[in-house]
Amino acid sequence: MHTDIPMDREEKKTYELELIEKLIEKKGGLAKTADIEALGIDYRRIISFLDEGALRRVKNGYYTTGRDQYPEEQLIATMYPDGVLTMESALYSFGYLKKKPLGWSIAISKNTSKSRFKVEYPVVEPFYTEDEVLTLGVTEIPFFEGTMKIYTRDRLICDVIKYQEKMDREDFKEALRSYIEDPKKDVAKLLSYSIERKVRKKVQMMIGIWL
Repeated sequence: MHTDIPMDREEKKTYELELIEKLIEKKGGLAKTADIEALGIDYRRIISFLDEGALRRVKNGYYTTGRDQYPEEQLIATMYPDGVLTMESALYSFGYLKKKPLGWSIAISKNTSKSRFKVEYPVVEPFYTEDEVLTLGVTEIPFFEGTMKIYTRDRLICDVIKYQEKMDREDFKEALRSYIEDPKKDVAKLLSYSIERKVRKKVQMMIGIWL
């Protein structure tokens, strides 16, 4: 996209940044290098905007604005529409953890490209999963201006117990306590998922006595 209006160097720079920001908004918070260059903007200008902080590189070839205009939730939903919130991210979404995790735990098909998670911002921890396991116990929650897939609380707590060693000890205890006190829990579904996730004995030992 070009303009015939005469502009000096700084005016042209401001104009090009405005074009990029409008493109990013149209694309849901992210724009690719090729999309920006299609506007007639040279790659060296992109590098200049990165150095100045006007743009932020999310991952190789993908950019957002440098003004924290787009919340992490929007970027996560844009980058991983096929992902499922899990572990600490899902626990926080259900109110099981009071403190927001530093990164995003996303369950994803093991067949997906690993390069999708080589991101500089936001921090993402992928959980590569068999497709039949990935879709077990999935629901959706309101997320930013749309929805995001997440594991049901009963499926989630089975994974929390399965991957206990990967969690902070206090977060683990808080998660179990929150689930036990949650009036929305479904014990029958919990036991069913515990069989699927091969943690039935652990579930019965850690939670069963409180139910």
